[in-house]
Amino acid sequence: MALTLKDRVRTATSDKPTAKAAAVPAVVVEGATPEELRAAEQAESGAATDTVMSWLERYADDFTQALPSHVDVGSFMSAVRGLLPSLSRCTPASLLQAMLTCARFGLVPDGRHAVITAEGPFAVFIPMYQGYVDLMYRSGRVGSVHVGLIHEGDEWSYEPTAPAPNDFTHRPAVEKPKAQRGEVILAYAFTWMTSGARSAVVMLSREDAEAIRDEHSKAYQRAEESGKADSFWHRDFNAMWSKSALRRLHKLVPMSAELVALARVDDAGDAGQVQVIHAPTGEERELLAEAEEQHARAEDSQAPEETRARPVTRKRVQPKRTTRAERRGARR
Repeated sequence: MALTLKDRVRTATSDKPTAKAAAVPAVVVEGATPEELRAAEQAESGAATDTVMSWLERYADDFTQALPSHVDVGSFMSAVRGLLPSLSRCTPASLLQAMLTCARFGLVPDGRHAVITAEGPFAVFIPMYQGYVDLMYRSGRVGSVHVGLIHEGDEWSYEPTAPAPNDFTHRPAVEKPKAQRGEVILAYAFTWMTSGARSAVVMLSREDAEAIRDEHSKAYQRAEESGKADSFWHRDFNAMWSKSALRRLHKLVPMSAELVALARVDDAGDAGQVQVIHAPTGEERELLAEAEEQHARAEDSQAPEETRARPVTRKRVQPKRTTRAERRGARR
């Protein structure tokens, strides 16, 4: 009986040997050298990847429609191909969902802007901090985004009550060997807007990052419980630390609806929920308005005195003064 498309993809992404591998005589496998076994495994993995890519190509129109014009479909699919061996145990439906979600945000799953990783049998889309930066730039209001890590041996200062940009400086000790720079102690993020104003600086300690991880990341909790320690918090703590600092900027800079949606999808993936793109809720629209208001105040505080918006003041009405004779007449 002919296999359906779904069955073929399941076969290609399961632990069962493929027809090609099963056809190899057992005596050859038993007597093979390590190099021959490795070559056979690579050939089998390549055959499985080809099968899944053939299946994904049937959705080429969906990927083309999802991706913005500035992202090349070929580059996107090339990055996807490199991920498939690590996603071999994922269900086809979750794989397609994660990839289409990644495409809709115009991010390439190259490990720098975004990744697609396996959480048990499900493929999950994870935007990295560079992906958030890309979407900030797309808003057209952000001139530059700065995300950094401060090491013990770096020179830095932070005085939040000082006017920007004198409130924060960081001089990385890049001339020192890594061992002399010491451990990372803080992550920070801030933006310069196209108007010339600078946002407040978000500072995040390791303790803050660990609290965010422990409270919000179901993937981390599952990895801890299983003993596998394979979540992204385990594999690249500093990258997740940096992303957490960047995400805290959402209350300080104008955020597009696309960025709000990206944060929601990111949270859903971390919580083990279906990653579906929705329009901003009423609460999120309030957050957007709050960020706009705070940004406007920040811009005004950094503008020259003569160009600052003056608050509207109401003229106080003074009570009318009366003479002693008038007061006597009123009492009569």
